[in-house]
Formats: sequence, structure tokens, C-alpha cells
Amino acid sequence: MASRPTLFSSRWDWRSGAISGLLAAVVMGAGITLTQQATMQVAIAGLYGQTGNLFAGWAAHLLHGTLFGILFAAVLADPGLYHLTNWPRKTVLAGIVYALVLAVAGAGIVMPMWLEIVGATAPGAIPALSAAMLVWHLIYGAVLGVLFPFIEDR
Repeated sequence: MASRPTLFSSRWDWRSGAISGLLAAVVMGAGITLTQQATMQVAIAGLYGQTGNLFAGWAAHLLHGTLFGILFAAVLADPGLYHLTNWPRKTVLAGIVYALVLAVAGAGIVMPMWLEIVGATAPGAIPALSAAMLVWHLIYGAVLGVLFPFIEDR
């Protein structure tokens, strides 16, 4: 009987999560830049005190996307969830659910508080959710879920 992988077994491939997360962040970032460049240039760059700097917004976005991809890989390494990567449709669904959680918790709650703390914005409504932000995160999750099992198999 085969043993189930653990977070620290060879089956947990953080590199797959990093690559999938980075590529998903590129696709999501392109959507943000094409539809609402100010979000990338002001809000995301503002997290690090670089308001107005599109390059800093992209760098922060790609870093976050990569780190959240690694976290996705860690979540899927859970013995109760690791079989999801055997079914591409389930992995895509897992990516979408994961991204919606990131949208609500990260972009909707943590990000506005972070921007207020660093003085980039005035206090706003929490959760700060918009249709565009949810769509961008759905795109991230779908791309993450599509790529992860294929990159993991390599």
C-alpha cells in the first residue's frame, strides 16, 4: 500500500506551485494592467510605499502570485487533498475556490488595511470587493489550477 505524501515528502513540489503561481500572476496582472492600470500602479505598488510606480506594482504582484502559488501547493499536499491533482477539472476548481478566498481575505480585507497602515489610502470600506477584482482572482485561480498538475508531473 502506497503511503500518502506529507508536506515535507518528495511529493510536495513547491516549485510547481511557484511556477504555476508566477504564470497565473502574469496573466492576472495583464488583465489588471489592461483594464485598470491604476490598481497595479497605485494600490499594489502602494503596499510597499511605491504609489505611482507601475514597475513596483508588477514586482509586488508577481511576488505575491508566486508566494500564493507555493501556498496552493502546500494546501494540495494535505493528505486529504493531494488526489485533486490527479483530476485536472478538480484542480481547476480548487484553484478557483482558493483564489476566491484570496480575493475576499487578501484583497478585500488585508490589502485595504495594509494600504491604510502605510498611508497610501484613506480608510475605506471593508471588505473592499469589486466585480473586476473577483474576476481577476478567478482568472488567477483558473490558470493556477490548469497549470499546477501539468507542471507538477514534469
